[in-house]
Amino acid sequence: MKQQLNMALGQASSRGLILLLPILGSFLFLASAKADLTSSLTIEVEGLKNKSGQICATLFDQSKGFPSDSKKAWQSECTKITEMPQKLIFKDLKPGNYAVALIHDANGNSNFDTNSVGIPTEGFGFSQNPEVLTKPPKFNDSAVTVSKTNTDIKIKMKYFFGS
Repeated sequence: MKQQLNMALGQASSRGLILLLPILGSFLFLASAKADLTSSLTIEVEGLKNKSGQICATLFDQSKGFPSDSKKAWQSECTKITEMPQKLIFKDLKPGNYAVALIHDANGNSNFDTNSVGIPTEGFGFSQNPEVLTKPPKFNDSAVTVSKTNTDIKIKMKYFFGS
């Protein structure tokens, strides 16, 4: 009887373990996925004309939407300017390629203001500091590689008029 009880318990615990394996695997997958989000990108914003308003930053992990569709951005944030140069940090990133678009929203209206012919009246900048004359850069022209820990970059703001 004791032998039968031990066998029955062994079979039940084996079946229980088999039933638990998918659940345990899901937890392990979620833990490892979260563990991959350990990188950060620190941006030093240079060339601000003044401390008025805020810096709005959008971080893209793909070309789709870059640089103007913030709904397709991986992360976005606006930060009040408190220092010059201003520092921004994007946290919890997976290692990979990202591109950053910045706006100096000097009047704090949360819009990228342009004049009547579409020329920006507020400052702007992009990762890799590509030359901007008539149109915004492509994702690949602005992409930076974020490593497994922290990556530091500098973005120089550009102004066509005022601000």
